[in-house]
Amino acid sequence: EVQLQASGGGLVQAGGSLRLSCAASGLIFDDYAIGWFRQAPGKQREGVSFISSSEGRVFYVDSVKGRFTISADASKATVYLQMNNLKSEDTAIYYCNGQRQGGLYDYWGQGTQVTVSS
Repeated sequence: EVQLQASGGGLVQAGGSLRLSCAASGLIFDDYAIGWFRQAPGKQREGVSFISSSEGRVFYVDSVKGRFTISADASKATVYLQMNNLKSEDTAIYYCNGQRQGGLYDYWGQGTQVTVSS
């Protein structure tokens, strides 16, 4: 059974930092692009950042470039999202996601709430 366990959300003031973790199990870690979507109240879910360790590729949505850094520790099958200089518009539920083969295999973890107070 594939599981993606997300953690690390919380309440932080604007300008602060948080680190999200997504621990994967039940899959071959290097075969997947793993990362984060987020959904704010009243908005559509958007892709935030992904990493494909085997392909050496990372993706960031424009709004987080220069502030968020994604990394992967294959020995722990865990992906981290370091979020710095957080803004109120980063407030959302963040969902861990793992995909391969163009989304043919698509798994979701539970959400973790990130709230940035201004």
